[in-house]
Amino acid sequence: QVQLVESGGGLVQPGGSLRLSCAASGSIFSINAMGWYRQAPGKQRELVAAITSGGSTNYADSVKGRFTISRDNAKNTVYLQMNSLKPEDTAVYYCNAVLRSPGTGWGDYWGQGTQVTVSS
Repeated sequence: QVQLVESGGGLVQPGGSLRLSCAASGSIFSINAMGWYRQAPGKQRELVAAITSGGSTNYADSVKGRFTISRDNAKNTVYLQMNSLKPEDTAVYYCNAVLRSPGTGWGDYWGQGTQVTVSS
């Protein structure tokens, strides 16, 4: 069974920084893309940033230049460094991974979510 466990959320003042981590564990053959999504109250879940196994990245326009996604393939872990945070970044942040597991093949997996609140 595969699990994605996130950490690093919390309350931060505008202009501050946070670093989110997400570790995938369990029966995993390989991981393709990993990414971060977020969902604010009353809004749809949206892509924040994604990274392929080869290191290619993609960012939402709203976070370009402020957020950086990275991954450690040896640890099956993806990170999101968030700088210059704004109140509109407030949301529940979800980790996502497209990975291959024994018996089930390729699948789309999600973490439980971590709250990020940007407020003074």
